[in-house]
Amino acid sequence: MTPTHSPGRVATPSLPAVLDAFNSAPADEARAFLLSCLRSLRWADRVAAHRPYPTADALLAASDEAAYDLTSTDLSEALAAETMPALPDGGYSAAHMAMDAAHAAYEARFGHAFVICLDGLPPTEALDHVLAGIRSRLTNDPEEERVVAAEELRRLARGRLVSSLRGPGL
Repeated sequence: MTPTHSPGRVATPSLPAVLDAFNSAPADEARAFLLSCLRSLRWADRVAAHRPYPTADALLAASDEAAYDLTSTDLSEALAAETMPALPDGGYSAAHMAMDAAHAAYEARFGHAFVICLDGLPPTEALDHVLAGIRSRLTNDPEEERVVAAEELRRLARGRLVSSLRGPGL
């Protein structure tokens, strides 16, 4: 990959270079990269199979389309690999206890980890946002919650792809 370089800055790969590396990677490496974004074999195979992508936007559109087509089995596979979102340290222990209790109630009701995309949210608001999300979504029926969870997985995959394409420091 060809790194970009500005005086006084650490050289990092440019987005086109990272996309080119993804496009030209062997299929198993591309699949492994995609599985780090969303743990659905069908999604990863489908996105990898349509390479090369001319732009990052084309890759993100393909990711979204493949995520919208997740079957119930694919969704279960992806949800089984998810964990609670990382929350900032230093919060009140009572808030974290409330979070643990809410998450346990969610898992007991729906049988999988609570997933929520926190992209663009200030870290200071993450805990409140997650707690409000769990409490609100606990009222969903299981089918309605699978639809919401699928959308959150799609958003998580997109955010992880964007982050991976930007690389460290970009």
